[in-house]
Amino acid sequence: MPRHVCPYAPLVSDPSPHITPTRFVTADVPPLGGVLKQRPEDFLVDEQPQYQPCGEGEHIYMLVQKRGLSTMHMLDILAEHFKVRRTNLGYAGLKDKHAITRQVISLHVPGRKIEDFPMLQHEQVAVLWADYHTNKLRPGHLRGNRFSIRIRNVDPMRVRDALRVLQRLQKLGVPNRIGEQRFGMLANNHIIGRCIITGDYDGVVRELLGPNAFRPEFNREARDLFTQGKFAEAIHHYPLQAKIETRVLRSLADGKDARRAVQGLDETAIRFYLSAFQSAVFNAVLDRRLAEGDATAISGEWLGTLREGDVAIKHQNGAVFGVGAATLAEPDLAQRLASFDISPSGPMWGSSMLRGASGLATDSTEVDCLERAGVTLEQLAAFDKACPWPLEGKRRPLRVPLIDPEVEGGIDEHGPFVRCAFELPRGSFATVAMREVMKAETAETEDEPAAAGV
Repeated sequence: MPRHVCPYAPLVSDPSPHITPTRFVTADVPPLGGVLKQRPEDFLVDEQPQYQPCGEGEHIYMLVQKRGLSTMHMLDILAEHFKVRRTNLGYAGLKDKHAITRQVISLHVPGRKIEDFPMLQHEQVAVLWADYHTNKLRPGHLRGNRFSIRIRNVDPMRVRDALRVLQRLQKLGVPNRIGEQRFGMLANNHIIGRCIITGDYDGVVRELLGPNAFRPEFNREARDLFTQGKFAEAIHHYPLQAKIETRVLRSLADGKDARRAVQGLDETAIRFYLSAFQSAVFNAVLDRRLAEGDATAISGEWLGTLREGDVAIKHQNGAVFGVGAATLAEPDLAQRLASFDISPSGPMWGSSMLRGASGLATDSTEVDCLERAGVTLEQLAAFDKACPWPLEGKRRPLRVPLIDPEVEGGIDEHGPFVRCAFELPRGSFATVAMREVMKAETAETEDEPAAAGV
């Protein structure tokens, strides 16, 4: 065993990211089965902007279409073409890699005009229009995304079942589960995040670079070399995209210990692992809520119900408030829930996050899910106080609206399909909705900067 790595700490009670639903909102509708993303044309994503460019300013806004590329890879291509740093580019959200997607990108080039730049000619990236605006695009500067998704290897006559599912989700909401791309190709980003929070830097390195039981063949040669302590040699067996792995390996090869190797990563990578841990706990809380609903109502209806001790969230602006007896007695509460003005929320844990009323079911469940994932409240508070990357605690709605669903069945040159189209708010995952339709694994590959570096 290499000198930089210690054995794993004892397993926590619940290491699962809870990406596979234990209960479906539409359990009474038979599964369609099928597969997603056989080709990029089967998964189309159109970003729904929060605002339009105003026509003036030192930022160029561009509607960019990409095919078969991650957002980060596309940004590298644009930075090279426009001869700017990556930090000069802004984007509102990450988009799927195995898809055709359209999103607005901002380019900060003060003093320069659109006509000063040559036309981008690339087989996987195209600029569809350009205009000016006064500020840089930031993550979250979008209303949502419109999806058009073709399910393959399915009977196109099953469109009625697909429509039933989407109409149910339109009424009750989509369980706001965080998809498996957040947890990486090796499904362990949340475990890396947990190790960072608890200060187990040897565990971070082991999870990042060691053999993985979930996908034992993935980068096997490089991972075997790591276990032999051959850090410099292992670097050469990773693909160029595996920037996080190779950076840590270089630090280890230079004689740094695990702590310094991990702390040498940029803040974006660290925060992504922390977000993955928060996401796994949120998914666990969502599963509990769905299970609790089985005794009294359809699971999806329970997601649209408030109880004393909950923390409600306003969909329009993310504002949160505790739910007490006075809230439950408000005459317009049912209408506010039915219209998706408000919903119950779950935790994206951080010390500053608003918690439910102490001693009641919501807070007890959320604390239990946190501790089962391997982090105590004391460890969370100590991390936020001592580390340079404090957790940005917040609440996330347990359900989100599915807007303007469309369904069609047909046959094209690639065979039969059922196409589902709908809009979801920002931060929501289309394949979570598609799981309700298919009730099968969805070959999730949406674009997130995963630990595997792909």
